[in-house]
Amino acid sequence: MTDDRPFSIEHRADGVAVITLERPEIHNAFDDRLIVMLTETLESVGKDDGVRALMLTGHGKSFSAGADLNWMRRSADYGEDDNLKDARALARLMATLDRLPKPTVAKVNGAALGGGVGLICCCDIAIASEHARFGTTEVKLGIMPSVIGPYVIRTIGAREARRIMLTGERFKAAEALRLGLVHHVVPAEELEQSVEAVVTELLSSGPLAMQATKILIQDLAGSAITTDMVDETAKRIAVLRATPEAKEGLGAFLEKRQPNWRA
Repeated sequence: MTDDRPFSIEHRADGVAVITLERPEIHNAFDDRLIVMLTETLESVGKDDGVRALMLTGHGKSFSAGADLNWMRRSADYGEDDNLKDARALARLMATLDRLPKPTVAKVNGAALGGGVGLICCCDIAIASEHARFGTTEVKLGIMPSVIGPYVIRTIGAREARRIMLTGERFKAAEALRLGLVHHVVPAEELEQSVEAVVTELLSSGPLAMQATKILIQDLAGSAITTDMVDETAKRIAVLRATPEAKEGLGAFLEKRQPNWRA
């Protein structure tokens, strides 16, 4: 890194922004400074038309071990107001990543605990090294995984969330795959290639179409299929079909050429 930021960001020529947590000496743990700075960076990435996709990973042996112990020591003397401020900042980080209007990929290079699991659940796609380890370990410290809870429960379901959140147990990548916490588990030496293959697929898709699809999934998940919902889905595709991007995509298909976003 060229400065003292707790993470680095690389803007690749292909439109991929790569954010790497850069605190390997403490397993890329969070503190209040990292949370605020990462949130602001994600907000900037979300507004950047030059960014087509986001990759999130960690430097060193860990993805992220959750809360920084030094930060936790400081917060031990906080009152309720200061604790609420801290919690809301972390909640804003998770919500910002979850709602980012770009496809997001978690490249899980190593251990992911607590808030690290939250980051994974807020990404659209997660690929892990077979050496990665996971856990929502907050109860071991006498606290609870409250802020990450909505994203973890949505990802793996309430029944499995009860088990891992109440026991605070740590588990292997194969179990994370079974739970649906990650989509693929690969040997460590294949992680880079596997993530890049997913990114290539994302870059072959229409940027506006992917953004609209993310919003669609968020709006429809867990909802009953009502007459109003059926009509709303028809309206959304009708609006999207009228965009220049959709016309370019269809034209490219019919003319057997690459669309302009793949040029």
